[in-house]
Formats: sequence, C-alpha cells, structure tokens
Amino acid sequence: MLIIAIILASASPRRQELLRQVGCDFTVMISDFIEDNNQDLSPQKLAMLQARNKAVDVAAKAGIDDIVIGADTIVVLDGKIYGKPVDINDARQILTTLSGRQHQVYTGIAVARAGETWTDYVVTSVRISTLTGQQIEKYLATGEPMDKAGAYAIQGVGALFVEDISGCYTNVVGLPLNKLSNVLRKAGVTLL
Repeated sequence: MLIIAIILASASPRRQELLRQVGCDFTVMISDFIEDNNQDLSPQKLAMLQARNKAVDVAAKAGIDDIVIGADTIVVLDGKIYGKPVDINDARQILTTLSGRQHQVYTGIAVARAGETWTDYVVTSVRISTLTGQQIEKYLATGEPMDKAGAYAIQGVGALFVEDISGCYTNVVGLPLNKLSNVLRKAGVTLL
C-alpha cells in the first residue's frame, strides 16, 4: 500500500498552526534553500519562485508521491521588498517605514509532487497605524518582529498596529489557506 505524506517545507510555527487549524495531517521538513529578496523580479514572481525552490528542495529528499508545500511571504512598500529583519535595528527601520502607511503582503505557494510543481500567490493590502517611537521600542522588546516578514505579526501583539486589511488574513499570517487548498487540488489532494 502506498503511503502519501504531506510535508510542510517550513519551520514557521504560524504556517504549522494554520495547517493544524484546518485538520491537515503533515510533517515538517525544513528546506535548505536560502531566500534572496534582491532578485530583479516582481514581488509575485519572487514569492512564487522562492516558494517553489523550497518545495523542490524538500521534495528531492522526500518520497516520490509525497506532497510538499512550500511558501514564501514578503512585504512590499513603494516597490521595496521587506523580508524578515536581519537585526533589531533593521526591524526598527522597517516598522518606522511602515508606520502610517499601506503596504502589500505577498505569499507565494508551491506544491511539489512526483516531479511536478504547481505555484500561485496571494496579495493582501495592510495599513499600519501611525506608530510612536515608544510603541516601536516596546514592540521590539517583545522579540516578536524578529522572524516576521515586515517585522510584525498580525496574529500576535502586532495586531494592535493593524488599522485595516483588504484581502486574505491567513496570507498575512504566512499561508493563504484558500489558495493553498486550490493549489493542492491541482496536485490531487483535497483538504476537505
């Protein structure tokens, strides 16, 4: 009997929680792919390419029929791409830049199975309220911004700063579940 596994190619606790939320039985295998947000690509192409590279990297180590999910989330403002901050000063700068402005969150999704890969993306607009220096410093002290694209977590304390959202909430968390469900269907997997 063929046993097919669903593998998430991500160490992100948020992505894992979202998959658990919809009753998905999966394992985690972290990709060795190194993200590069400095490529000369549109945000959607960059997010999909990096998601694909993560999925393909893990699929090469998995069983041929296993389903591998890769995802990559980036924040874009004025044509500049913001990934995870490299240090606290970078996080401070990102939050200062996003303060009082609307930005876009892109998540690329890739599903790899049996040598084939399906990709898609979602974009959501988010407006951050105007932040004081004290608010930014208190938020930095929580440690929450350090492993999040755009240096904030909409599902955490960072929700206090989100003034408006237009589009998919789970995309901003890091894994747009509706789009993922559609891409998985193309690979022959139905979550519900």
